[in-house]
Amino acid sequence: MDRRTALLAPLALALPVVMAGRPALADKISLNTLSKYLNDLSTVETDFTQINGDGSVSTGKLFIRRPGRVRFQYAPPDRSLVLASGGNVAIFDGKSNSAPEQYPLRRTPLNLILAQNIDLGKARTVIGHKEDGTSTRVTAQDPEHPEYGTIELVFTGSPTELRQWVITDDLGQQTTVILGEMKKGGRLGDSLFSIPVEMSKRKG
Repeated sequence: MDRRTALLAPLALALPVVMAGRPALADKISLNTLSKYLNDLSTVETDFTQINGDGSVSTGKLFIRRPGRVRFQYAPPDRSLVLASGGNVAIFDGKSNSAPEQYPLRRTPLNLILAQNIDLGKARTVIGHKEDGTSTRVTAQDPEHPEYGTIELVFTGSPTELRQWVITDDLGQQTTVILGEMKKGGRLGDSLFSIPVEMSKRKG
């Protein structure tokens, strides 16, 4: 499995709310409200289920510490790991202790929600903003580098909550990551996101 695809993929847990046998209609959440919600997320810890482009499924734990840090930790026996920190992404192969593949975080759509200041209203950032009856979907890209791919964020309201993101990478590949209940605002130490620390562990 290509772990780069994992980082560039969707979170798909937008479950319809059913009332009297019919989906409840939702109001489209404004970009200002969504920007504030994302900027207020300092740390997140949650379980995730990842559905890959080839139909295979992985599970694990996701840790986010904004700005710029994320950890996709896959469940045993899979030792694969995706880390982002210091402006870089590192993909650790679970079947080898070799050095991870690395590339700049700015080249991934995920960088859009890990930024210090998120402004979905910025010109040419959002290329899609719609309400589908149960959720609000926002598709965004780097306005300076649309070739890096897109991220579709799926939110439910009352209260606003991120349920899913769908990343289409620069190769056109998509991945879906389903989020569990999010624990927000906890303390997540630097070592959890340290690429050198993980490299040292795996050498041993």
